[in-house]
Amino acid sequence: MTSDLLAPLDLAFWNMESAEHPMHLGALGVFSAHSPTAGAHAADLLAARAAAVPGLRMRIRDVWQPLSFGGAAREPDPGFDPLDHVRLHAPTADFQAVAGRLMERPLVRGRPPWEAHVLPGQDGVSFAVLFKFHHALADGLRALTLAAAVLDPMDLPAPRPRPEEPGRRLLPDVRELPGRMRDVLSDAGRALDIGASVALSTLATRSSPAFTARPTGTRRTAGVRIDLDDVHQVRKSVGGTVNDVLIAVVAGALRRWLDERGDGSEGVAPRALIPVSRRRPRTAHPQGNRLSGYLIRLPVGDPDPLARLGAVRAAMDRNKDAGPHRGAGAVALLADHVPALGHRLGGPLMGQAARLWFDILVTSVPLPSLGLQLGGNPVTEVYPYAPLARGQSLAVAISTYRGHVHYGLVADAEAVWDLDRLAVAVSEEVAGLIDACCP
Repeated sequence: MTSDLLAPLDLAFWNMESAEHPMHLGALGVFSAHSPTAGAHAADLLAARAAAVPGLRMRIRDVWQPLSFGGAAREPDPGFDPLDHVRLHAPTADFQAVAGRLMERPLVRGRPPWEAHVLPGQDGVSFAVLFKFHHALADGLRALTLAAAVLDPMDLPAPRPRPEEPGRRLLPDVRELPGRMRDVLSDAGRALDIGASVALSTLATRSSPAFTARPTGTRRTAGVRIDLDDVHQVRKSVGGTVNDVLIAVVAGALRRWLDERGDGSEGVAPRALIPVSRRRPRTAHPQGNRLSGYLIRLPVGDPDPLARLGAVRAAMDRNKDAGPHRGAGAVALLADHVPALGHRLGGPLMGQAARLWFDILVTSVPLPSLGLQLGGNPVTEVYPYAPLARGQSLAVAISTYRGHVHYGLVADAEAVWDLDRLAVAVSEEVAGLIDACCP
């Protein structure tokens, strides 16, 4: 396997990272164990299988060649040792507490940027695995593919072949120049539109100390599992999509939490970035992030749960009508127009600017409906975790798996010391929505 240059957005994630603000994704899978030694056996399986997965052997190195000066590339690590990446920990009674401490540790940049931490349960009937993948190595869909490669085999549909791209010429065909000029003008118009939307999104914002506290680089995680049937009950009664309901639950939970901690929710409307994947399902894409996003204001200040859901639905509909290529949420698309050296020099500044762009990340990670297993031990819960950029205190990732919705919460441990209370508020908000729409 030869090396390949990082795509612009991957390069941005690679250069935004700092020791205090690692840019890795995470997923905590909880397994039902067939025996007290199932965790140790799982660690052995993960190490053995990782050696055979090409994508897990790829490290990232700097590139200083003339045409990609300041860039970075993936290449096979000649010294790859899966035991550097798969670690068996001591038994624990609190998977989330351990996951929080592990999420604050950056991945080692000189070797393939991923880890799998096996956490045996003290009860002897469960264990958990925390997967960590650097965002430059994988987005949510790519991380799922890599994780699935070391779990027990599943009968998944074969990916559709990706059309071959035409070879690149040193000089453009003169007949293509008019089309290229239209593309340049379109990109310029898109950039102006995105920039103006970002500027407007910063106006009339009522912030909360929970979102503006000084970051410390510490991490805390929490997980919430709710019944998917409850979400469908709300959706069928009120309309909209499952995702609309899940986002509205976040808004209502934030309201409950802010009021309880004494910050107050009146007038609060945090800007939520909703990432949108530009990958086509079951299509074999190359490695790399293919993301855009929607930016909406969460109606935290509205006391009516159904009005909050209606506001979220209307905001998401407006974003979908405009498409994922325009608006403040599409800033990620501008990465394609920044030279490699610009990403290297401007990466730290972009990381610090995230706070000016949005207040909270709310993202969904798709999971297969088939049962996941490791060593014959079935997965019972899956909690995804999103990275926190500098200035971000809280991120919410959501996955749906076998009849349940899992909310994975990641927060700065000092800024959001009461994350467990927010987790409780998520469950309370679901119950409140059901009472409001289905009395």
